[in-house]
Amino acid sequence: MAEAADSQGTHPSPARRWMRRTASVMLGVPLATGLLAGPAAAAPPTGTVEKAAPVSSTVDVSLNSLTPSAPVEGDTLVVSGTLTNRGSETIDEAEVDLRVGPRLSGRSSIDANAKRTGYLPGVDAEPLGDPYTLEVSSLRKGVSQDFSISVPVDKLPLDSAGVYQLAVSLTGQTSSSSYERVLGIQRTFLPWEPDESDAKSKLTFLWPLIASAHITAETASDEQQTPVFQDDELADELKPGGRLEQLVSLGSDLPVTWVIDPDLLASVDAMAGTYRVRSGDTTVPGTSQDVAKKWLDALQKAVSGDKIVALPFADPDLASIAHRGKNVSGTLSHLQTATEAATTTVETVLHTTPTTDFAWPVDGAIDPSIVDVATSAGAHKVIARSDSLAETGNLMYTPTAARPIGGGTSAVVADYRLSTVFGGDMTGGERSTLAVQNFLSQTLALTKQDEDKERSIVVAPQRMPTAAQAQTMARALRALDDDRWTQSLDLVAAAEVKPDSRATTKVPSSSAYPKKLRSQELPTQAFQDIRGIQDSLNSFQVILTQPERVVTPFGNAINRSMSTSWRGKSLEAQKYRDAVRTYLQGLVGQVNLIAKSDVTLSGRSATIPVTVQNQLLQGVDHLVLRLTSDNATRLKLNDGGAVAQQPVAIAGGHSQSVKFDADANVNGQVQIKARLFTQDGTPYGDEMTFTVKVSELTPTVLLVIAGGLLLLVLAGVRMYSHRKRAVASDTSEGGGGEPEQPSDPAPDTGPESGDPSGTGEKVDR
Repeated sequence: MAEAADSQGTHPSPARRWMRRTASVMLGVPLATGLLAGPAAAAPPTGTVEKAAPVSSTVDVSLNSLTPSAPVEGDTLVVSGTLTNRGSETIDEAEVDLRVGPRLSGRSSIDANAKRTGYLPGVDAEPLGDPYTLEVSSLRKGVSQDFSISVPVDKLPLDSAGVYQLAVSLTGQTSSSSYERVLGIQRTFLPWEPDESDAKSKLTFLWPLIASAHITAETASDEQQTPVFQDDELADELKPGGRLEQLVSLGSDLPVTWVIDPDLLASVDAMAGTYRVRSGDTTVPGTSQDVAKKWLDALQKAVSGDKIVALPFADPDLASIAHRGKNVSGTLSHLQTATEAATTTVETVLHTTPTTDFAWPVDGAIDPSIVDVATSAGAHKVIARSDSLAETGNLMYTPTAARPIGGGTSAVVADYRLSTVFGGDMTGGERSTLAVQNFLSQTLALTKQDEDKERSIVVAPQRMPTAAQAQTMARALRALDDDRWTQSLDLVAAAEVKPDSRATTKVPSSSAYPKKLRSQELPTQAFQDIRGIQDSLNSFQVILTQPERVVTPFGNAINRSMSTSWRGKSLEAQKYRDAVRTYLQGLVGQVNLIAKSDVTLSGRSATIPVTVQNQLLQGVDHLVLRLTSDNATRLKLNDGGAVAQQPVAIAGGHSQSVKFDADANVNGQVQIKARLFTQDGTPYGDEMTFTVKVSELTPTVLLVIAGGLLLLVLAGVRMYSHRKRAVASDTSEGGGGEPEQPSDPAPDTGPESGDPSGTGEKVDR
């Protein structure tokens, strides 16, 4: 029975169908003859072969849905899609046909048929025929038309279990052609397993929850250390319909192994509380707390009872580290702290203990240096891919995933075909449908390779699937829910399966690493930048009374700077590192010396004050302020040397004046250098220089001044004595009456006289 989505669809007459098929066979004879005759055969006539490929692409046949994806006996297969006339002429008297080809021989046959595009007479199967043909009376150029055809499965030419080619074609005629021919065709695959298979493959499907970096190293200027996000794009991925929301909601009822970047958990957990978002030169309050809380709640329920594999914090790029970063001192140590942070983060947010024994290089591409770096991070199992660890033993089957690769390390080799089938744009129905059919067919063909060998197969899809890709993966896995030819197995169990002794265990050389992947790696300069940031952080944290307030956010930011998510985004990665470094320098600069003007000393000894300010919210300690005189002969500090230092401890938001004793010997100017140091002697902050001007008083000058003062004192004493005697004489001679006038004494004209002018006149005191 055929069902048309368009009212124009009718069944063609038997005579018409006979004429069409006769024309198709006649057109196919020269081409088929040429194929069978081999290289020495004469070329087919130009009018047939040369037009075959372009003509069969005139109409775009889009296969938007095929249900059920893996039918069983008693099902009805429904094939729906869209026809689009890409040609320049109207197509008349066309029909849509289903074609079911013979059973394919294996996985290579599936690959070969998936690559074919044009119609190939004699190779492509004949149409099913009436009543499973849909007539399209007219299809104008540029016009699209939907179609739908239903066929009972027992009417399909399906024999033994296996994979069959299924095609939908449009045959029609244009005004420039005198006969009907295939103008468009789309192929896919139909897996057929009528009964539950005795042989089943163990299937492990990784379900990645990984995102790019969103949190900066910056925190708001408050006691709560409110995190600052560089954008609010993570909220879009968490909202209903967003990428991360879809991954959680779809994965909750699927037999998968969750592979999680703990940084994503930490970021969403931070978003669930108070957070701020950078906006230009300032920050604004974040508003997506409810979205974050709902996502975390859904994730906790989804992963309950499932295996969780936690990658090192922020998913560091192991290949970039191995090829460009491991020789930069300190780089490998970050991997160890990232692994430690992974366990803590997952336990805190999801309340479960993850497995941290797996490393996942980009696209599963490995070489000896990548394996070494992975083990330095604490992993003893590396998720590789079969296009990297390719088989060399001419095996006629796909071997089991786990295998030893030396040094106590195992590789879990994901299947290349199954892992890459969901790549690309899956927003359209056609690509999604073709991907699902390919995935199901490949798994069935793999199981049928050798039914006496039970094998464990791993699927490691793209690291950050889109919402459409996640939906397609879920459709494919649901079609396998009944365990007809596969059984689910978690990654931890898959890594413990007994290896195939014939499988490849030799890790490819560094020269075999894909050039495309190598070109996307972080440059060596990135790791040198990271080392500089870490060195500054090390110097800064030793002076803090609460170093964890700085070490944790900056340590996480350093890990994010090495994230795999920066691949292909070199400019964005550089901006992120620059922002981390700039912010750290700003914090370091908040503990500084206040600029000092020149100082003038008048005297042999004096005190020189230098002010240190702390604008941080926390106190600082373990600092030393050191002053250095460039001329110890002229100006000595403290104990008579050229250098003096004192410890510094300042509460948050305060300043402290540190005083140094100075001794001057000679007049002149002296340059003084002031600088802060940590207690181990490491310079901290910038050096400050100021000038001390010495105005020293000599002994001769001091003697003259002292002599002058002594004369003034003596003169005062004599004047006082002289007046006292005069008063006493007047009192004894006159009693209480008029005082007796004394006789004129001899004039006093010396320097101690009461008449400083020497004129003989008395001064009234």
